[in-house]
Amino acid sequence: MAFDCTSTLLATGGCDSTIKIWDVVKQYCTHNLKCSSGVVHLVQFHPDINLLQLFSSSVDCGICIWDLRTSKRVCVLESHFSLVTSLAFSLDGHTLISSGRDKICTVWDLKERTVKRTVPVYEAVEGVIVLPENKDYSQLGVKSPELHFVTAGSKGVLRVWHCSSARCVFAQTPTATAPLGLVHCLLMARSARIAAVTAEHNVLLYQLPYLSMQQQFVGYNDDVLDVKFLGKEDTHIVVATNSSQLKVFDLATSSCQILYGHTDTVLSLDVFKKCSMFASCAKDNCVKVWRMDSETGIVRCVAQGQGHCNAVGSVSCSRLKKNFLVSGSQDCTIKVWDLPAVFPAVGSEPAKLITRITEKAHGKDVNSMAVSPNDKLLASGSQDRTAKLWSLADMSLLGVFQGHLNFPFIQLCLYTAERNLIVIVCVCVCVCVCVCVCSPALLLSGSDGLVKLWTIKTNECVKTFDAHQDKVWALHSKWTTRINPTRYLQ
Repeated sequence: MAFDCTSTLLATGGCDSTIKIWDVVKQYCTHNLKCSSGVVHLVQFHPDINLLQLFSSSVDCGICIWDLRTSKRVCVLESHFSLVTSLAFSLDGHTLISSGRDKICTVWDLKERTVKRTVPVYEAVEGVIVLPENKDYSQLGVKSPELHFVTAGSKGVLRVWHCSSARCVFAQTPTATAPLGLVHCLLMARSARIAAVTAEHNVLLYQLPYLSMQQQFVGYNDDVLDVKFLGKEDTHIVVATNSSQLKVFDLATSSCQILYGHTDTVLSLDVFKKCSMFASCAKDNCVKVWRMDSETGIVRCVAQGQGHCNAVGSVSCSRLKKNFLVSGSQDCTIKVWDLPAVFPAVGSEPAKLITRITEKAHGKDVNSMAVSPNDKLLASGSQDRTAKLWSLADMSLLGVFQGHLNFPFIQLCLYTAERNLIVIVCVCVCVCVCVCVCSPALLLSGSDGLVKLWTIKTNECVKTFDAHQDKVWALHSKWTTRINPTRYLQ
């Protein structure tokens, strides 16, 4: 679909090989244009409304020009050998730039309806934009006022091209954080920005004239596997989805930082004291530590550990000080990692985590763990249908909890108060458990999509929250209202 420059006409192309023009104000169809064959996948009006011209393309790879006064096709521009993905017009309307998946862009003279220049771009291009005039693009290598255009495609970066010389004058530097590919781009003229959509359904906003990243929005999350509050005042949340990337959302603006580093699905998260640092583990057998800058809010990886022989399914951080973390893996082991005293500077490689202790803990996968608030005890749960209690000083076994018939999903909450100990084990039907830090209560989520609030004093369900339509995998309470565990146990 495409609107004309007045937003009063709407063109739609369909799989029935027709193009329809709609009067938006009066709400009726004004034209019904018959194409030769195939799905019409691209329609666009000429920017000069007085010409009343519509451009379209279908599976035959040609660009059709329609005269809306006569409803006739007046010309077919042929240059591409694959699907035409995008069209962009110069400001005067005399030049058209078309892009395709045949790895070329074509510059057309619309007066003569001929090819002025074929630009080999060496990637499947999904979107093309003509750079707006009357701006200083010298930092992008643009040294003349001649026509330049931007391409977005399979390489995942924006590139600026000079029409006359067919030369690339600027390309964003590919990094580990570059998206896998760009599938669409759009010029936002009023705010001088370019919006690009990635193959992972994320929307990236770049500011002109520097093409610097300004904001990111997540369009699709898939399964949400874990979530934690982040930031000194719980201003952000970090989310692990069915992906190798982590997503950090600003709760005030819904803007998102996408964190690259893991190479396979992230399975679990946990935060350190004061919530400025957190740890993640994934199917790539790795554990990583991330830190948020208190001033800029930027999150970066500061340390990483490798040593497990299989996917790492659970991670738990120290509670009193930021000096260690514990990981549990499908290789049936638990590792205690010491954090470095000083983290590397910005731009440096992440520090290496040192393994203090490795313990063969269970007979099957270690699914979940919890460190006590005094950093002395560790509880672990496994698919071997047992939960175990460990001393973190030397990983000596203090106790084994047996008797469960099944252990498909587990979460553990561990609280101590002087000599007292409470171990809360959630099994079978329940998927996740969360202790409410502001009152003596538990939040339990289940495979039925319900979240239930239980009081510990009376063991009663006092509230049921019905908002999800499938399993609720993760819960986390705000840390800003945390109370003393001794008072909680009273």
